[in-house]
Order: sequence, then structure tokens, then C-alpha cells
Amino acid sequence: MDERVREHAELLVDWSARVEAGDDVVVSVAEDAHELGVAVAEALGERGANVTTLYGSDEIGRAYLKGVESAADGDVEAADFDDDPAVDRALFEAADAYLRIGGGRNTTASADVNRETRQAYATARKGVREARMDTDWVSTVHPTRSLAQQAGMAYEEYQEFVYDAVLRDWEALADEMANMKDVLDAGEEVRIVTERDDAPDTDITMSIAGRTAVNSAASVAYDSHNLPSGEVFTAPYDTTGEAFFDVPMTIDATRVRNVHLTFEDGEVVDFSAETGEDALAGILDTDAGARRLGELGIGMNRGIDRFTDSILFDEKMGDTVHMAVGRAYDACLPEGESGNDSAVHVDMISDVSEDSFMAVDGEVVQRNGTFRWEDGFKA
Repeated sequence: MDERVREHAELLVDWSARVEAGDDVVVSVAEDAHELGVAVAEALGERGANVTTLYGSDEIGRAYLKGVESAADGDVEAADFDDDPAVDRALFEAADAYLRIGGGRNTTASADVNRETRQAYATARKGVREARMDTDWVSTVHPTRSLAQQAGMAYEEYQEFVYDAVLRDWEALADEMANMKDVLDAGEEVRIVTERDDAPDTDITMSIAGRTAVNSAASVAYDSHNLPSGEVFTAPYDTTGEAFFDVPMTIDATRVRNVHLTFEDGEVVDFSAETGEDALAGILDTDAGARRLGELGIGMNRGIDRFTDSILFDEKMGDTVHMAVGRAYDACLPEGESGNDSAVHVDMISDVSEDSFMAVDGEVVQRNGTFRWEDGFKA
């Protein structure tokens, strides 16, 4: 076994999930992530944890949804699914931690499932999702050939890319990202502007007053649930203006490019996409909360040096910001307050490496991808 796989597993168990002896841990392992799954199981056994393993297969998920479509003659609604699946909910309610290890065989395995079916399924399983998110959950990915192909990279090249992003000095990065958290925690309003000759402008303003930013340093101890991570995020509201997202992404197994959103009174009132506009429309029509922002994130992991059409990596890349329509994370909200609620949380990314700035309460904190505490910053 590649020693980097063991390092990845130990980082996931110890730094990210903070697993202790006696913890009940659910581990979901994708089809081609077997090797990392083995290393994680070994690490959990050495820590004295109890392990329940799930087979996280996108192809099996597709087969189930196609079966539901067949039974419903293609007209699927949320009522066609059990809205309180007791077995799944009980599993996560009993778990201390949930580790999801991605790395399937086909990154578009569910491409032929109707969008309405996927929406209905997501809506019906909201309770299960909430129970899962109440655990110390962490999502990571094993470098696979399908992901390398999606990223347009040779397999060995992709392995190097993944481990450069994952095997970081997370304590040092957490200290650096604390600068951005402090700025957002003290701020009331964020404005992001991009002005380019070859793309629509972004000029968007949002309130962050009363919110708490998360220093997402790849550990539940930081309210962070992805490995790799390397972002600082908060839960904005009262969004107004226009935003252009130039980083391609896959939404509902559909390639989406060059998204343009217009906000008024906190809600998306107009949208377009160069490709994949139907997929974007499907997300925005999921429920009332899907047309409001649930997250503003600032990428700060400079171990990620290229876009790979994987949100796990792309949204953490330095020189990027991302905004997510849909659900807000409770960690950003005052105790007892409910933020934006939705069955979806879909991130969209902008490259801010040039012709851009981000200001908090009128003071520029990042220009052309460089933060004010970094060398080369120009106010």
C-alpha cells in the first residue's frame, strides 16, 4: 500500500474526525475507494472505535432511483419515497462519527435519472441528512482513475495533486486562515467585485452581521467537515447585486458553465448559464430556500493549484470565492437562530485572481487573489 494512503487515513481519523476509543463510526466507502477504506478501518481498529461499513455506490443509487421511476411511470414525487426512513435515520442518530470516502467508477453515474426524481429523493431524505450532519461527519476522496479523467489528468499526476491538497500542515494553515475569520466575524457587510473585458461583471453585496465565520481547517474541532479543506466561510443574508461564476462545475450530473445570478432582497430573481441552464433551474426550483444564499466561502488552500471539476477541491483553491444557494450551516448562526433552510446546498465558484477585490465594511481585504496580510497586497 502506498504510504500516502495510510497518512491520509490517519489524518482523517485523528485530525479530521477526532475519533476516540469506544466511538461508533459509520464509514461509507465508494466503489473504487477500497484501498483507503481498508486503511481507515485499520486505523479505527487501532483507536478502539466500533465500525459499521456502508457501500457508497453511485451505480446502486442510480439503479434504485430508476426503479422508482419505472414504478411511477416516470412521474416521481417526494411522496413516492419514505419521508422518514427509520433504519437510515436510526443508524446516524446512534453514530458518533460518519466518514464518507468518495471515489466512484463513474462521475456521472446518475446522468440518466430525471432531475425531478433526484429533487424528490433529496427532499424526502431531509431528516436522514440532518441526522447525519448531527454527527462528527467528514467527507474525503480517494484518488481514482475516473476522477483523474474528469480532471483531465494522468492518474499518477492526479494522485500527486490530491495528496498535495490533503497532506498539509493543517495547524499552520488554520493559523493563517484565522486572519480571514477575524475579519468576517468583526464585519457587517461584504462586497465582491470583478471587472473583466471577457466576462460579465460581478458586483454583489451581502450582510454578515451577527454571523460567525468557520475556519475550515479540515477538522470537526474547527466545525470543518471536508478533507481537504482550506476555506473560511460564513452564512450571508440580504444579498443584492449580480454575480458571475466562471469556474465550470457539475450539477446533477450535468456540466454547467458561466453562471450569472441576479439578487434582489436576498433572492435570485434572474439567472442564466452558458451550458447546463436546465440543471441550474432545477436546483433553484427545489424549494423556497434554494433561491437564497446559504454560504459565502473564501478559498485559501494553495496546495490546490488547478480546477478539476470537483467541488471538494475547487472551492478550496486559493484565488477563488464561492457562494452556495440553499442550506446555511448552523455553525455560522447565533444560538437559537435558524438560517436559510433548503434541501439543497450547491456551490458556485469565481476565479478572483485578477481584476477583482473583496471589501469588508468598505475596507479591501483581498485584491486579485492576494490577502492584505500577504506579500504583494495592494489596497
